[in-house]
Amino acid sequence: MEPNQKKLGYRQRWDQARPAKKVVFWFAVVAIVVVLIIGFNWGGWVTGGSARDTAVQSGKDAVILRLAPICVYQFNQDPEKDQKLGELKEASRYKRDDYVREQGWATIPGEAEPDRQVSDACAQLLVQIDQ
Repeated sequence: MEPNQKKLGYRQRWDQARPAKKVVFWFAVVAIVVVLIIGFNWGGWVTGGSARDTAVQSGKDAVILRLAPICVYQFNQDPEKDQKLGELKEASRYKRDDYVREQGWATIPGEAEPDRQVSDACAQLLVQIDQ
């Protein structure tokens, strides 16, 4: 630096800067990638496929929640319900849905076989019943 030349400030150096097209292009590419990473990981963005999968699963869960009370109703029609409820509560947590299916309570009218998820939801509801 020559002795009679002044040192430029940040603002003046910024005004004189002329980035090359290559630098601007790669900066834009990096910025897009960073925005995509932040959006999909922390911003809550989802693809169409994962949104569809979530909607399908939500619909299945809603159906199960509507069918479980039918199972409980069928349990209440059983003449030996008090004894069977005690057996259900004594069964291990992992065998309760099998017990409900074996009793036929999870077989929804019009269906040929009981549904495993309905029997699991039904067992959870039945265990909560206080005697």
